[in-house]
Order: sequence, then C-alpha cells, then structure tokens
Amino acid sequence: MEEKTYLCIDLKSFYASVECVERGLDPMTTNLAVADPERGRGTVCLAISPSMKALGIRNRCRVYEIPEKVEYIMAPPRMNLYIAYAADVYAVYLKYLAKEDIHVYSVDEAFLDITHYGSLYRMGAGELAERIMAEIKEETGITATAGIGTNLYLAKVALDIMAKHAVDHIGFLDEEQYRKTLWDHRPLTDFWRVGAGTAKRLGRAGIRTMREIARTDEEVLYGMFGVDAELLVDHAWGRESATMEDIRNYRPKSRSVSCGQVLLRDYTYREAGLLLREMADSICLDLTDQGLVTKSLTITVGYSYETGIKPSSGTVPLPAATDSYRVISARAVRLYERISRRDLPIRRLHMTCNGVADEAYEQYDLFTEPQEREREQRMQRTVLEIKKRFGKNALLRGMDLMEEANARERNRLTGGHRSGV
Repeated sequence: MEEKTYLCIDLKSFYASVECVERGLDPMTTNLAVADPERGRGTVCLAISPSMKALGIRNRCRVYEIPEKVEYIMAPPRMNLYIAYAADVYAVYLKYLAKEDIHVYSVDEAFLDITHYGSLYRMGAGELAERIMAEIKEETGITATAGIGTNLYLAKVALDIMAKHAVDHIGFLDEEQYRKTLWDHRPLTDFWRVGAGTAKRLGRAGIRTMREIARTDEEVLYGMFGVDAELLVDHAWGRESATMEDIRNYRPKSRSVSCGQVLLRDYTYREAGLLLREMADSICLDLTDQGLVTKSLTITVGYSYETGIKPSSGTVPLPAATDSYRVISARAVRLYERISRRDLPIRRLHMTCNGVADEAYEQYDLFTEPQEREREQRMQRTVLEIKKRFGKNALLRGMDLMEEANARERNRLTGGHRSGV
C-alpha cells in the first residue's frame, strides 16, 4: 500500500492576524483581541494575537479575563473580511495542488494531500510546505504553521503539538516518530479529538498518556467509550484509516438543517417564543433555497446558567415532508409550548429539521390543498429572490419589527458575528 504524505496548514491566530495586517501592524508583536465591544466585557474573544498568547492569556478568553495592565487593541469582528482572506489563501493552495487534494477543515485550517507533488516539483515535503507558507505570507501577510504526517491524524498532531515549537513552524510525524516523541506527552487534550470529558474519564481509570491508552486492554476502553474506542486506540498507536479520498467520497446517511442562537440577555417565555417563530421563518427559507423538505423538527431550549436547570428538548413529526413556513412554524410553536419551562429565563434556542430530503420527495397529506401549497412555495421563492438582490432585511415579517425581535440584527451577522465592512 502506497505511503501517503499529508500537509495540515493552520493560519496563526487568523482573525487577529488579519486585523493586524489591515492596520499595517505586525501580528507577532501587536497586542490585539478580536471581540465585539457592544456585547460587553463578558463577550468571548474570537481570537487574540500571538503576543497576547505569549503573555499567558488563553485563546477564546472573555474580555474581562484579560489583565487590566495589558494594553491591547480591541477589534470588532469582520467575518466577511476573514472569509475574503481565507479565499485568497485557498487560491494559493490551488496554485500548487488540484482541488481534489485539498480539504478545507475550517476557515483557517486545511489538509493537503501532497503524496504525488514532491516528484512534480522536485522537492521534499518540508520544502513544499515552506514554499506554500511563504506564498501565503507574501500574498496575505498571514503567518502559517504546518504539520506533515504519513496520515491525516499525524499531520494534525504534528501541527498542533510539534509545529508550535519548531523554528520554521513545521512539524513532522510518522508512526515511529509519534511513538518515540509523543507517547508520554501530557496533557492528553493536546491531541486531536481528545476533549476534556474524554481525558477526565481516562484519568479516573489511571490513564494519562497515549502510551497508557495503547497498553490498556481494549475491552476496558470499549466498555468506557463504546465504538468510539476504536478511533481512540488507533490514534494511540498513531494510526488513521481515513484518507482524502474517503473524505471526498463521504455521503451522510441522513441530512439535517439547523439554526441556533445564544441570547445576549435573559428572555421570557413569551419573548423567546417570538424568536423561535423568526428562526422557523429563516430555516424554511433555507430549505426552499436549497430545494429541500423536512420530515420532523427538534427544538432545544436552554435556560440561564444561574438556574442550574438542564435544557428542554423535544421532537415532533410533520404531517408530510415540507418546507412550508405555515406548517413548520405551527408545529414548532406547539412543541415549544409543550417542552418549555414558562417560569425560567431563556438564554439559548436551537431548531433542527430532521430527515431532510430533496423536494422531489415532498408529498401532500389529505388536509393540504395543492394550489395553496404551490402559492406558498412561489411566495417563499419570491421572498428569497428579493433578499438575495437587495439584502436580507429588504423584506421582513411584521413580527420582526417588534421590540424583542432580533431577526434584523441576526441578518447583519455572518456565522453569528458581525460581518464588518
């Protein structure tokens, strides 16, 4: 079997670096935090510059956690700008690789299959990584780090653990190097896909390193984690069976469309009900835009942290697969009324359309008038056309103008954050 070579590239403190570059400042020496000042000191910093990390300030901290003695620039998020920079970086990748050999893992991170490109460019994996990173720096001003591995997992671990300590910002791992250098590395949460919960459960069993996972009886691990233990064991040995081809060819057995929001203040039961109807309107337009219909809805209502009450959740089937706002909104409101606590302040709402399929599978039930349904679909498509042409706030429902409504504000966001200019 052919040995693969993967490159995992990360854009260092991406959002913060973009803001520094836009101001003509050096991201490596400038104290800058990307955070929305309108959300108060409790808001989360989307990114902090490397110089702030060097001071011991953790990434994704809240504004009030930044020591008062530290002078820094607070930059409001500009998500559309970050997406434009990410597109410029992707254009650099395309200069060197075919799009089939690129997997964008997140806005600031990507996997590249460079197995066959070394011979093409007559350079080793490290040289190719340096060439790509240098061009990213030249084109965007952003510093990149890279991990090289003989499988996707090792490339990611080489990036996360090894590259940050390398002078050239490049780390390399094969299975032998992995076991030689990282088998006793702590904490386990530094490794890809090992979260705090997993590490805590392993710790209770006296397991604190990858070596100890690899040496543990697999039946014990399967008893703790079920089928997820298979991946944990493979990663403990530095193995990963998934390839870029597997990612490219993957097709999920079922699909869903969802939307959610964390509220900036406590909402009453009545106020949150209005937000839920706005979300139903938005999600129905998303379904129509993608030519999809849904078979059921799931709603989750989260309460203020101070209450200590677990979220309420429930699922309701629809009479037939549909994208109708009239049907979906009515069912969503009924489900909300059934599962929600009326006496508790609400801080989170989430709605998921389950069993999503192509609209060709839509069926009418006995209580649906086909002509009425067709009129509603035409109306939803017309609404979409207007919003796409003139902006999402060009056409609103009456409820969106109420004081507690927030659809107009959410329409100005990208990925839940300010889109910027």
